[in-house]
Amino acid sequence: MFKDKKVLVTGGTGMIGAEVVDLLLEKGAIVTVASIDKNIFDHRVRYIQEDLRSFEVCKKICKKIDIVFNMIGVKGSPVMTKEKPASFFVPMLQFNSNMMEAARINDVGWYLYTSSIGVYGNFESPEDDLWKLNPSKNDWFAGWAKRMGELQAESYKIQYGWDRVSIIRPGNVFGKRDNFNPETCMVIPSLITRIENRESPLSVWGDGSAIRDFIYAKDVAKICCFLVENKITQPVNAGTGNGLSIKKLVETILRHTKNSPPVSWDISKPTGDPKRVLNIDRLKGLGFNDFTDIDAAISEVIHWYHNNNIKRYDVFKEGHNGK
Repeated sequence: MFKDKKVLVTGGTGMIGAEVVDLLLEKGAIVTVASIDKNIFDHRVRYIQEDLRSFEVCKKICKKIDIVFNMIGVKGSPVMTKEKPASFFVPMLQFNSNMMEAARINDVGWYLYTSSIGVYGNFESPEDDLWKLNPSKNDWFAGWAKRMGELQAESYKIQYGWDRVSIIRPGNVFGKRDNFNPETCMVIPSLITRIENRESPLSVWGDGSAIRDFIYAKDVAKICCFLVENKITQPVNAGTGNGLSIKKLVETILRHTKNSPPVSWDISKPTGDPKRVLNIDRLKGLGFNDFTDIDAAISEVIHWYHNNNIKRYDVFKEGHNGK
């Protein structure tokens, strides 16, 4: 399906987007990457450094494009979601609304929209039960912003007959090219960075009992391509279906690092939702079951971390409105 197709990947320098780009190149696609990041990681792609909060920019870059993978988003720690909710909510509404409308106006052949586990109130719900509950308070702003993108796709189907959107809802994603700034990043890159920086004792929020569904970015990219290749229009959860406690996660990371600091569990800090494990019955029913073992994935990420020093655009420091 992808051979010789003109494919636009927004956020293609990011953690998931870069993996999507790698797969598309393997499949023979002609790839354009649009991102606000300055890093050009692969000279086989056409690179456009633009701010996709501009609708005019989105219209321009969608011209003569066959397929759009909209991978752009804002990723940060639970602290950031509470302290700077507008930095999640506003850019995501702008990115998503602009890109989907630009794709529709330009009659793009297929479109992938990246939603999130954060849209759920009950994380173990099947996809069609989404609207029975509001998003978790821990994902309130980001969750609603992602839901709005899904509603936009549904509204286009009803009003314009534009039934060419795949929707993926990834779980807790980790991988290479992640944000490794411990002040703003998620749990896995935070742990890796602080362990490699020899923090001792290693302070971890909560008591380690919280359970998460961690999925490798490379696997999410494979699911993205799978959904587009098969023209799946139902929303699909992208997780492993397996829960891992934060305590087990810390142990797993420590197995792959040279440093072994004592761990201090800070129970004065919030643990978060007790359990976030996605229901992946639909994904399995579609025939996808190609997941990377978490030990192998963690090892790859740590190896990448040691050999790369890429500065990512940080919306929390550089602002959601350029300020």
